[in-house]
Amino acid sequence: MASKKNKWKENAPGQFYVDDQCIACDACVVEAPNFFKMNDVDGHAYVQAQPKSAADIELCNQALELCPVEAIGKDGDKP
Repeated sequence: MASKKNKWKENAPGQFYVDDQCIACDACVVEAPNFFKMNDVDGHAYVQAQPKSAADIELCNQALELCPVEAIGKDGDKP
C-alpha cells in the first residue's frame, strides 16, 4: 500500500500520488498518460496532474489497480 509519507515531491498536489516503491514499470503512464508521467532520470512515475471528472478519476483508479507494487495511493490531501 502506498504511503503519503514516502510520496515523490514531483506529484501534483491532490488525492492521487506515487510513492518511493515505484519500480518504473510504466503501467500507470500507459493507462492514464494525462495524469501519470515517468521521471526517466530517477526511474519512477509520478502524478503530473490530478483528475477532475468522474471519467478521469476512473482512469486513475484503473492505473492504481494495475500497479504491481501498490505504489499509487489515493488518500492524499485534496488541494
